[in-house]
Amino acid sequence: MLLHSASQLLTLAGGPRRGPDPVDLGLILDGAVLVRDGLIADVDSTQELLARYPNEQRLDARGKAVLPGFIDPHTHLVWAGDRAAEFEMRLQGKTYIEIMAAGGGINATVRATRGATAEELYRQTRERADAMFRNGTTTAEAKTGYGLELQAELAQLETLVRLDEEGPLEIVPTFMPAHAVPPEFKGREDDYTRLVCERMLPMSAAWWKKRCPGKRLPFVDVFCETGAFNLAQTRRILTSARDLGFPFRAHVDEFENLGGAALAVELGAVSIEHAVKTSAIEIQALGKSETVVVSLPCTPFGLAEPHYTPARQMLDAGAILALATDLNPGTAWCENMQFVIALACRYLKLTPAEALAAATINAARAIRCEERLGSVEVGKQADLLILSVADFRQLAYRFGGSLVEAVIKRGHLTRVK
Repeated sequence: MLLHSASQLLTLAGGPRRGPDPVDLGLILDGAVLVRDGLIADVDSTQELLARYPNEQRLDARGKAVLPGFIDPHTHLVWAGDRAAEFEMRLQGKTYIEIMAAGGGINATVRATRGATAEELYRQTRERADAMFRNGTTTAEAKTGYGLELQAELAQLETLVRLDEEGPLEIVPTFMPAHAVPPEFKGREDDYTRLVCERMLPMSAAWWKKRCPGKRLPFVDVFCETGAFNLAQTRRILTSARDLGFPFRAHVDEFENLGGAALAVELGAVSIEHAVKTSAIEIQALGKSETVVVSLPCTPFGLAEPHYTPARQMLDAGAILALATDLNPGTAWCENMQFVIALACRYLKLTPAEALAAATINAARAIRCEERLGSVEVGKQADLLILSVADFRQLAYRFGGSLVEAVIKRGHLTRVK
């Protein structure tokens, strides 16, 4: 089809954006896109493409903005149950670490997820995946990490593979048995680390190669934080993952700086996530590296914390910055990247253009998909959004609802309004 008459066609062509310079969004006024066989076949002005392809089936954008589908590069999509009671505890003054120490936090969701049937886990996760898609997310990274034992972790991974196969949301999985230390290993953190490295990672690789032959191994992630995994344990898990051929990333500096960002850069991690308490020295190292910084503004917002990723310092250092929801049951139950963009402009001090780049082409880099996703360029997958407004800046200006009128995934149109 020939999608035409877009007030603004935001192509984001040319690869990830980094550094403090004003972001070039590849804007084409009155733009048009030709889609064939699920791929982008041509991009130009409406006048040019209508003349070039007079017999194509047409889809009129009616003067609305058109842009790449959002990519959410950090979610904990697959879980069972909820933690509304903990939200009330936080309102009463309990900290995240205190709630974890009392048996809540991640381990509360672990109990619910371990106890769910495969169909219950699928159904609850499917509802969230569909909500993400309706709000304009066309591709999402999604982690395990609420099983914390091999079979429960593989059950989560199976749910993610099944959802990806069914679509429409495209899912890039991450295997994360090192999300927390399970209660049965309390006080034996090194033993659990050894189990992850010597048993869970090798067996998950074997499972994946049988279940998804020919596909790249999933990412491996680890939560490097007080109350989770220390720096030495994190190093052991990430190097074990690397030696097995897994691409890897790391949760770091959410509450305390343990040196996780420096370790991630040293080892060549694809990304670091959270990066709230990252030091000035580590920020400079990130600016010289290819490790993407994935900021999760919904998390401090959900925790009513005053500190956010120091995004402006990171951009000034030359870092690649991406945005994500951190969709999870404890701190950030949010399926809407539009809200993330609005938060990022207010609390990370990004411009609307910087936030959009961070939610599309830079987010694609954070999941190693920038060669086929994240921008409107010939040969890339036809993942597009038609907004209900003419100016993309409304995504940052407004919040609390959805400005997505239609989602195009692999060339297939779904109207959501």
